[in-house]
Amino acid sequence: MAHSTGALPQFIPSPPINSFHIGPLDVHFYALGYIIGITLAILITRRRWRALGGDPDLVNDIALWVVPAGIIGGRIYFDITTPADIPHVWYGVLAVWTGGLGIWGGVAAAAAVGAWRLHRLGITVGPFANAIAPALLVAQAVGRIGNYFNKELFGRPTTLPWGLEIPYQYRVSGGIPTQDLHFATFQPSFLYELIWDLALAAFLVWLGHHAKIKPWGLFALYVAGYSGYRIFEESIRIDSSEYFLGLRLNMFVAVVLTVIGLVWFVLAQRRPERQYTVLPPGAPEAAGAAEATPDEATADEVPADENLAEAPGADPATAERPAEAAADPSADAGDAADESGVTATRSED
Repeated sequence: MAHSTGALPQFIPSPPINSFHIGPLDVHFYALGYIIGITLAILITRRRWRALGGDPDLVNDIALWVVPAGIIGGRIYFDITTPADIPHVWYGVLAVWTGGLGIWGGVAAAAAVGAWRLHRLGITVGPFANAIAPALLVAQAVGRIGNYFNKELFGRPTTLPWGLEIPYQYRVSGGIPTQDLHFATFQPSFLYELIWDLALAAFLVWLGHHAKIKPWGLFALYVAGYSGYRIFEESIRIDSSEYFLGLRLNMFVAVVLTVIGLVWFVLAQRRPERQYTVLPPGAPEAAGAAEATPDEATADEVPADENLAEAPGADPATAERPAEAAADPSADAGDAADESGVTATRSED
């Protein structure tokens, strides 16, 4: 059990509250974290999608579909994999404000709905997936702060200086093994995930800027990288969970998705380059730059001789950058596209 020596505690204290009131409204930090995370993800994706020549307002449209789908999918996954944590009230399976969203279920549902919506709009899904991958990690990192306020998602007992103090009532309700109830401080696994998510997001942005990553590549690395981390996290978590063959169910999910993500990345990079569409057929070609600020518009200028080729028979409106637009200082492809981790629209090599 950790003790305090001197003026500073040798552990991370738990917050005394998990919500605050605005008039009659009870605002939970868990929900607030997700709202902030989703907002940041939208803003980041808008900038990255504009850098590809797409209309940033498309991101808002997609968000209206994928955010509800992600919440529903995440809650369904949580209810299936951790039924012991469902509140014992008639609305317990829906009580997301008390905590409980399975990230894999949320991403799967959001990805399916988002891909459907992009297809309906005539937009190629792969480049959008690359643009959103780092933004998803930032949203997940911010969301982990809500776990701190809920005093959940902690790991094995520890005496490390960054051990998380968990009040006894949360140890009991958290479903941890009886032999661990007498410990006061535990591994802050949510904090480890927060740090990993931000580091992986930064790596994906860096990789997209310094390497030629084809559509779906960054998203595949997101799946592999996050799932690979979860193998470690599931090995230290002791909160309630369904078990299979003596291991937490999420351990198997993490291993399978890590392998799938790595294979997916390799296959995506081996595919021949092809034309893709970032603007709906018939949309103005300048739509992506319409709302760019002066700093954004000039951040990634395209040399006049780097015009993007149209595929034979393609609608001119689907070409990402025609010759006229290349001379416009506000046009951004080339380096900007590389920064988003997607090769610019070109004919097949």
